[in-house]
Amino acid sequence: MRAVVTGATGFVGRRLLGYLDQPTVLTRNPEKARESLGNSLGIASSLINVHRWDAEKQPAPAEAFEGMDVVFHLAGEPVAEGRWTAEKKRRLRASRELGTRNLVETLTKLSSKPKVLISASAVGYYGDGGDAILDENASLGGDFLADICAAWERESLPAERAGIRVVNPRIGIVLGRDGGALAKMLPPFYLGAGSPLGSGKQWMPWIHLDDLIGLMLFAADNDRLQGPVNATAPQPVTNRDFTKALGRAVHRPTFLPPVPGLVLRTMLGEFAGVLLASQRVVPRALEKAGYQFRFPELQPALEDILHGQQYQNRPTRREEAAA
Repeated sequence: MRAVVTGATGFVGRRLLGYLDQPTVLTRNPEKARESLGNSLGIASSLINVHRWDAEKQPAPAEAFEGMDVVFHLAGEPVAEGRWTAEKKRRLRASRELGTRNLVETLTKLSSKPKVLISASAVGYYGDGGDAILDENASLGGDFLADICAAWERESLPAERAGIRVVNPRIGIVLGRDGGALAKMLPPFYLGAGSPLGSGKQWMPWIHLDDLIGLMLFAADNDRLQGPVNATAPQPVTNRDFTKALGRAVHRPTFLPPVPGLVLRTMLGEFAGVLLASQRVVPRALEKAGYQFRFPELQPALEDILHGQQYQNRPTRREEAAA
């Protein structure tokens, strides 16, 4: 599988590159990307094929896609970093909407097109769903993130009309050791200050990083998958249960009272709504297609991340298959 990756320097993208053979990376800053990826992957920066691309301002460079089978489009302004000012919200939308539009503009014009576009989306598509079970047919939410996710997915559709199979993984809370949501959660838990947020009854659609990578590779190879795919573990948990599980994993108590929603909104502004929203998301499309989760349950996933084999020493699925 020859692949192009956007967002390769991010938490998910870096891990994905380790599963691909000589991938091509699209990035705004090639020099910085080569250095960063060379260090994290443990290879010479000269061996990383990188093309310059300012995703919000120009179409992707056509030469980057020569001979490519699949495109993994993961680029986007981080949702959980920084307060949601007007400028931050503009970047959140533009990085996804314009970035995808500019990527797809190039893909549709290629004489030899990739077979598959894996274009990321997020469970934010569903908004606050309460206790309702949300599969891929659930309704669009009515908030800011839902609107962005809908536009994000919509911009990928011209690639489908051009004959490219498009898969939109609606990604949940990604759990991994060296970044993502868990890195932000761990410090208070290690201090014994972990506690539920708001009512604690809101559902959290989580996924182990290894499973996110695995399902994206599975989707790239599996013609049965097309359109929206919930990229979450099959067993979502409430925030209260997540708090207890993480406390057990770090061997710390979690007896403090919940952090009130008002306090979160005062501290975090509009982003607090993301932490308080309830999304009981289930991966129906993946289960129907036959994907086997490594970590369907939360406690084993946390134990693996915090106490298991280090990621850099873990064989990829392709290496396991060849063994």
